[in-house]
Amino acid sequence: MRTGVPAGPQSDGNNNATTTEARLELRHLRYFRAVAEELSFTRAADRLCIAQPPLSQQIRQLEDDLGVQLIERTERPLRLTDAGKHFLRRSTEILSSVQSAVDEVRRVGRGMTGTLSIGFAGSAMYNFLPDIVNAYRDLYPEIALTFDEMLAGQIEEALEARRIDVGFSRPGIDAPDKVQQRLLLEEPLVVAVSERHPLSARSSVPVQALNEQDAILYPRYPKPSLTDLVLEQLERAAVRLNLVQEAGNLQTAMGLVAAGVGITFVPASVAQHRRSGVRFLPVDPQILFSPMTVVWLKDSTSAALRNFLAIVENHSASIA
Repeated sequence: MRTGVPAGPQSDGNNNATTTEARLELRHLRYFRAVAEELSFTRAADRLCIAQPPLSQQIRQLEDDLGVQLIERTERPLRLTDAGKHFLRRSTEILSSVQSAVDEVRRVGRGMTGTLSIGFAGSAMYNFLPDIVNAYRDLYPEIALTFDEMLAGQIEEALEARRIDVGFSRPGIDAPDKVQQRLLLEEPLVVAVSERHPLSARSSVPVQALNEQDAILYPRYPKPSLTDLVLEQLERAAVRLNLVQEAGNLQTAMGLVAAGVGITFVPASVAQHRRSGVRFLPVDPQILFSPMTVVWLKDSTSAALRNFLAIVENHSASIA
């Protein structure tokens, strides 16, 4: 009959601690919890679907490794010692924490929880991005989304620095070795002018009427930039602009246009939303176009991103 641990010198030295850590496994905690809750080796063995002798041997090994008696075996039903009661509480906490970690990791691996950071050209919010975000949030409500309005060159930099997971870039990004991208649409650009501008009385703007106009455009650096794309397209039509102001985002550009500082160019989808003090006019002939792409790192392993791109693909297919 075993009523306690063998007498002998006690030690808290590092060697003993290391040996105990090496021998103690989660299965020992599960075995002990089953015995402690059932207060019977027979019922615990049935619950664990193992034979009773190996179970009893494992519990004795656990007690030897810990250097304390956990179960008083002289009574029926079995009775936990004070150390056993404490170890049952801690074992239950540990096993519960491990199970929670396993569940969380599996959910992250399936893209059900976690984070997703999105960089976007401001004009994407006037087109399809809100619909995509709504669809994604409906399916994956536990994913924490963050948003950052960026120029195309900034999106490329943020992707490479892994500050964002995916970008909606206008124009596309030229980094084929690092990123993967998909063209979502090729959208016409229209002219935004102040309601007090001489061109505002027209129903459309002849391309040549844009020559020498004061213009508000986006920064040309870092590249690629929408400004370079616009200037290249106009240059082929022998049209030059007077760049009087750079604007870091769409809303600033619209405010400066309304104030009469100059004209600017916006995607046709933006023109569908009225802005006080601004008129949107098509170009005749329509020579200005702006591509919108979705872009991500080739080596990304994010399940949240994979699920997001599936929704982007479904959405783009529905409007193709």
